[in-house]
Amino acid sequence: MAIEFNTIQKEGLSVQIANAIRDAILEGRLAGEERLPSEAELAARFGVSRSTVREALKRLAAQNLIRSERGSSGGAFVNRMTWAEAQGNLVTATRLLIGMNDIPLEDAIEARFALETAALPLAAEKRTRDHLADMRREIQCQRDPQTSDQDFCASDVAFHTAIASATGNPLLNFQLSAAFEAMQPLMNMLVYRLRDRERIADLHEALADALHAADADAAHRQLEALAAYTKDLATERRRPRSP
Repeated sequence: MAIEFNTIQKEGLSVQIANAIRDAILEGRLAGEERLPSEAELAARFGVSRSTVREALKRLAAQNLIRSERGSSGGAFVNRMTWAEAQGNLVTATRLLIGMNDIPLEDAIEARFALETAALPLAAEKRTRDHLADMRREIQCQRDPQTSDQDFCASDVAFHTAIASATGNPLLNFQLSAAFEAMQPLMNMLVYRLRDRERIADLHEALADALHAADADAAHRQLEALAAYTKDLATERRRPRSP
């Protein structure tokens, strides 16, 4: 295990030790499932008491970076984060950033569609029958008059998530899916009373057709049309209502 820890200040020792171990995990110097040295070894390495090390490990455990196991083969181990856990963290952070910093809806729309636009060439190239079938299923759900507004929103997210999956790139899929899950419900919640569900389903169908034809340029045009319609809805929402 390689942990760089050159200087220790007297104030906040446990925080500094926790940060040093955290940096080693984030930089790949500590691998998932790797066992950390014992409290005694860490205390000797950092020149601090075992109680200080113990407090640092508690901080890391609270961040879900490590876990403790009992027994003769136990100790503190680096957690291996799953894609689902990481995506959940990213979704939560994105929603908090938008909500707490009063990000304008137009900026969220711009960011959300810019991300998907960058992914369209890969999706057009690598989409499979299963990806296209997933998109068609969501379009059918969106055209169903019995579909509630809440279910329409979920279907909207699922449709674009299928496009993210079609890129065949796990990291890109992770980032896009998190963005869709974080921002799409927010946008839908704000404009759902104004939107034309059939128009959105038509745009989705045209986008799916373009991906089916492996035509990235046509897919780009359809996504641009969807983005423009979404921006129009945001503008309409800001207009004062007639008394």
